[in-house]
Amino acid sequence: MLKPIKLSSKNFLSSLDTSCEEFFHILEMAKNFKNKDLNIKFKEKVLGLIFDKSSTRTRVSFQVAMSRLGGTTVDLNPNTSQIGRGEPIRDTARVLSRYCDVLAIRTFKQTDLEEYAKWSSKPVINALTDLEHPCQALADYMTIKEEFVDFKNVVLAFIGDGNNVANSLILCGALLGVEVRIACPKGYEPNSLLIDKAYEIYENKNLLKITNDPYTAVLGANVLYTDVWSSMGEENQKDEKEKVFNGFTIDSDLVTKANKDAIILHCLPAYRSKEITNSVIESKQSRVFEQAENRMHAQQALLSCLLL
Repeated sequence: MLKPIKLSSKNFLSSLDTSCEEFFHILEMAKNFKNKDLNIKFKEKVLGLIFDKSSTRTRVSFQVAMSRLGGTTVDLNPNTSQIGRGEPIRDTARVLSRYCDVLAIRTFKQTDLEEYAKWSSKPVINALTDLEHPCQALADYMTIKEEFVDFKNVVLAFIGDGNNVANSLILCGALLGVEVRIACPKGYEPNSLLIDKAYEIYENKNLLKITNDPYTAVLGANVLYTDVWSSMGEENQKDEKEKVFNGFTIDSDLVTKANKDAIILHCLPAYRSKEITNSVIESKQSRVFEQAENRMHAQQALLSCLLL
């Protein structure tokens, strides 16, 4: 029976906190969990959730994943705990380490997440920051692998804002050797430091392309991916961004420029008729809801490895 492996890194703060081999092992475990070919129990283990941002899929998928492992979850709402009243992270992290076996944290600053990890004696998982969304990328590449068996010759085109999701797709692409193309308006490119880091990892530097033309990005692509134009915390930029991102909608015309076998991904929630049309997200090529389901399986596999 496939077994979890102890990861080289104690925490999962970034998509680069696993080796390529560890990443593939997590995906294989996730596949086995999904097919009900794997049954692992961590009785009496407790997952602590600290979410400074709203969440549907991440929160529920973590809770269900932990439940399926035989553990329990404690939801630490900042509005009803001392976290929201300004208790120092170093104090919160050290106390929660004595109650919980693993922490999943959704917050704004990557530096805050790193501060939790610094003071916590238990594993810390990045459940989303402004910089990265590595758990989402795990599920994304799991979904791609389900469709194409492996990542050879797969071209992933991300259309939209160079946000945390785009950053994690780039880093995972570098780790796995997947061609990743990012198309976004000028001034909305992904984090330049992470782009440089990805180029350092890629054996073939031509596999990462940043462009301002969505049609160039999707030409011959196997995977078309988008996300909301205004991330959480950017609501005041919504109207301005909708003007800037005009022409960056994944619609039926854009889809015809991709490979015939291309699949459509979106990490949700989706604003239909904005970053993606209703017809595309409901099309036969859409794998959006399989992708959402895979959050649970991938996180169940990740938790299994971190709880060893």
